[in-house]
Amino acid sequence: MFAGSWRDGVGAPRILLVDDDPNLLVLLAEQLRADGFEVTTARDGQEALRRLEGGWPDLVLLDMMMPRMDGLTFARELKARADLPIIVLSAIETADSKADLLEEVAEDYVTKPYHYPELRARIGRVLRRLRDRVPKQELTLGPNLVLELHHRTATVRGETVPLTPTESRLLYALAANLGQTVPTETLLDRGWGDAEDADPSYVWVTMRRLRQKIEVDPDHPAHLVTVRGFGYRLVGEGEGGEAT
Repeated sequence: MFAGSWRDGVGAPRILLVDDDPNLLVLLAEQLRADGFEVTTARDGQEALRRLEGGWPDLVLLDMMMPRMDGLTFARELKARADLPIIVLSAIETADSKADLLEEVAEDYVTKPYHYPELRARIGRVLRRLRDRVPKQELTLGPNLVLELHHRTATVRGETVPLTPTESRLLYALAANLGQTVPTETLLDRGWGDAEDADPSYVWVTMRRLRQKIEVDPDHPAHLVTVRGFGYRLVGEGEGGEAT
């Protein structure tokens, strides 16, 4: 499915599958390999950290409830090292728990028992987001703003400002098209994917929050420019203003 077409034809996507259910590990790993993925497995967070020493995956599929080191502890440790995408695969069904995980560490959330075609589709969607290429790991947009999206941070007037996973995903899409307008629908897809209740207002609210974080004057943004009726663009200082 994905082999030979990933990252401009270079290699197959690498997935780290972390779950304490041995039957799920075997079955899901076989399903993923049949679809062209390279799969490494681990039964808890500690083993998963050891697996990272052998190379970074492109994506992590992660259970939450595990012995020794649970999924959330591992996810936080992973995000402190690199901003790798995580899909939570868990039996926890409460809406608040899902929302908290999606805000803090996860790209997506699939409830067990999973339906493999749905999980595969969500994996594909997350991997497509990763095709957004940021020009530099450190993107300087002016004397008051530097983005380090691989670490989910911005430096504003010399102070480090953390970014949420959703904020980072939107900035990735904008930075990959620096100076060009990105449609609201594209940003909604990057930020919320398959969420059934996703609405364009989500993008507007997140952009407003981002401006509060990274703009010196959020009411007169120098970098996050609205193109009314279409979308947004990211620009260097002095390269654009609010578009009509």
